[in-house]
Amino acid sequence: MKIEVYSNAEAVAQKAAALVAAEARTAVAARRAFVMAVSSGHSPWQMLRALAGEEVPWDAVHVVQVDERVAPAGDPDRNLTHLRESLLEHAPLRPERIHAMPVESLNLEAACAEYALTLQAIAGSPPVLDLIHLGLGPDGHTASLVPGDAVLEIKDADVALTGLYQGRR
Repeated sequence: MKIEVYSNAEAVAQKAAALVAAEARTAVAARRAFVMAVSSGHSPWQMLRALAGEEVPWDAVHVVQVDERVAPAGDPDRNLTHLRESLLEHAPLRPERIHAMPVESLNLEAACAEYALTLQAIAGSPPVLDLIHLGLGPDGHTASLVPGDAVLEIKDADVALTGLYQGRR
């Protein structure tokens, strides 16, 4: 294992962006596509802004969500809001290349199944992602997965609904 330490969050974001861009170029050269999943949190947003300045084959990039809060469109709690602000406003990525979780659906269980199908269409069955960028919350959670949540017991679905956490599902 190689551990690297940087002086601040911006330096980490710059290094992560350079690594993601290199992985994207490698994947596109090998398979003509790059599928990246991003989670919530401030570190992914910083990295995505930095990634916009990197040499990336944007026409071959698909961005999927690791997690999303159930909230209205444009809500600051939504990861999609920050994904659009951090990446779409700064990079030549086409909006349809960001595949949003359909959390505005009235039937969230059906929305989970719908997003699983989206993942399969983009990344195969079972879905194979080229890169997953995860954040780490101040309480140690990642990908909206917190200890004790029943979603951790689900083994037969690629997408599932979590319980309530910090006021959101």
